[in-house]
Amino acid sequence: MDFEKNASISLSDYLHMIELKTAVLLAGSLQMGSIAGGAGEKNQQLIYDFGRNLGLAFQVQDDWLDAFGDPSAFGKLKGGDIMANKKTFLLVKALESASPENKQELEELLMYSGPDKVERMTSIYQQSGVGKAAQEAKNYYIEKAFACLDRISVPEESKKSLKELSMYLLEREN
Repeated sequence: MDFEKNASISLSDYLHMIELKTAVLLAGSLQMGSIAGGAGEKNQQLIYDFGRNLGLAFQVQDDWLDAFGDPSAFGKLKGGDIMANKKTFLLVKALESASPENKQELEELLMYSGPDKVERMTSIYQQSGVGKAAQEAKNYYIEKAFACLDRISVPEESKKSLKELSMYLLEREN
């Protein structure tokens, strides 16, 4: 909860925070299900790792949707995280990779609450390539998740619903 109060954070700090906030919730839930289902320790760890990576991909996608998603499909006001000055993958990555001029404007926008804030910040995000970076990060974590799922010692048919759920979560527009 104190994460938002930190003035400056790195991308690795952000990823660690979402791992502790979002990813382990999903991972732990899946692992508890595997324990209840009688899975061995190796499969329990693999399903946990699957859930952790899926959770990371989900949160990065959620950050992207907040800035670039269609509000009518997403079901939230576009740029809600931007207006709240939330530390998101996009903001942290932009602060690390933006040009000096864009970085200065981002820092000024964090103290600004005008009606054009979302438009100005998303423009900087686009110029900095962080939307693409978020999509690449999401794909990286989903590949890691599926690699873990593939290694679980159960029939492929038993993994089908988890793969479908994963794709639903990551291809969603809301």
